[in-house]
Amino acid sequence: MTDLATTTGGSLAIQPDQAMWSPEQRAVLAQSGIDNDVTNAELASFLHLCQRTQLDPFSRQIYLIGRWDRKQNRKVFTPQTGIDGYRVVAHRVVTQTGQAFGYEDTIWCDQSGQWNDVWLSDQPPAAAKVTVLRNGQRFSAVALFQEYVQTNRDGARTGMWAKMAANQIAKCAEALALRKAFPHDLAGVYTAEEMAQADQPQEERHLRSVRQDEPDPWATAGPQRDFLAEAETAADVDAVRQIWREAKQAGMPAPVLNGIVEISKLKAANREPEPEVVEGVVVEDVELPTDDHAAAVSAYRAFTAEHGITETDADQQAYTALGAPLADVSAKAIWDLLSQLTAA
Repeated sequence: MTDLATTTGGSLAIQPDQAMWSPEQRAVLAQSGIDNDVTNAELASFLHLCQRTQLDPFSRQIYLIGRWDRKQNRKVFTPQTGIDGYRVVAHRVVTQTGQAFGYEDTIWCDQSGQWNDVWLSDQPPAAAKVTVLRNGQRFSAVALFQEYVQTNRDGARTGMWAKMAANQIAKCAEALALRKAFPHDLAGVYTAEEMAQADQPQEERHLRSVRQDEPDPWATAGPQRDFLAEAETAADVDAVRQIWREAKQAGMPAPVLNGIVEISKLKAANREPEPEVVEGVVVEDVELPTDDHAAAVSAYRAFTAEHGITETDADQQAYTALGAPLADVSAKAIWDLLSQLTAA
C-alpha cells in the first residue's frame, strides 16, 4: 500500500500520525493560496482529510480553497480536488480491496432529450451522464449543464466552460457517479468543476429610485440557511429528505443538493435496525454509543465552544475531517481529531 509519506519525499512528507502541518509544509501551502485568514481548525481538518484520502496537496491532488462567507463575515476554507484526485482515490480503494472497477461510455443529452455518445455541436449539451462500475454494481449520475456552468455577470460562459463545455459537464457527472460508488472515501471533498459556480462574482448593487409601494429588487438578502449543516445534524433520513426539498425550493446549487443526498445515504446505511417482535415481546438489537464515545463527543464540543466555534460549524468541520457525522464514527477517531486540534 502506497501512502503519502512515500509519494512526497523529504520535509514535505505527510506522516500518518502527524498532528499538524510543519513550518516547511505550511510555507508551501501558503504559495497555493492558503493565506493567514485560515483557522487552525481548518488546517487541522484539511490535514486529517489528506491523511484519510491519501491525496497529496504538494502534488496538486487536493487544495484548500478560501471563499468569502457573508454569514460568518470571514473567508471560509473548504477542501477541493480535481477529477484526477477522485480517480486516484477510486483506483487505490479497488486495488486494496481487490474489487473490479470501470466505466460505461459517457453520453451527452441535447436540448430535445436525445442522448449522444459523442458531442459534436458548437452549443453546450443540456446534460451528461456517467456510469461507474464497482464490483458488479452500476452507479449512474446525470449532471445538468445549467446547474454547474460558470458564467460572468452578463451570463456568458467563462474559463474552460466557454472552451470545453462538454468536457466540463462530463467531469461533474463523473464526480457524482464516483461519489455514489465510493461515498465513505470521497465524503467531504468536491471537485473544482462542481464548485465553479461558487467562484462567480456577486451581482453588483445599483442605485435607483424605488416607489414606496414597490419592493426593492436589489435588497440585501438575509442570512442564508446552511442546509448541509442541518442535514448532518438531522435526527433521521426522513428529516434529511425534508431538508433536501426545502433546499431545492430555495434554489440551492447542485453541489449543496448532491451533498444532502450523500448525507441521506450515509444516514440510511447507518440506520439502527427495527426492533424484532417475537410473540408480542420486543427484542432490541441496537448497539448504543459507549461511554467513551459520549465522552469524546463532549470533549470535542467543549474544545470548539471554548474557541468560539458554533456547534453547527464544529459538526461540519468534524464531518469534513472524519468523513461521517460524529455519531457515526468511533471514539478513537474523535479523540485523534481533538488531539490534532489541541496541538494546533
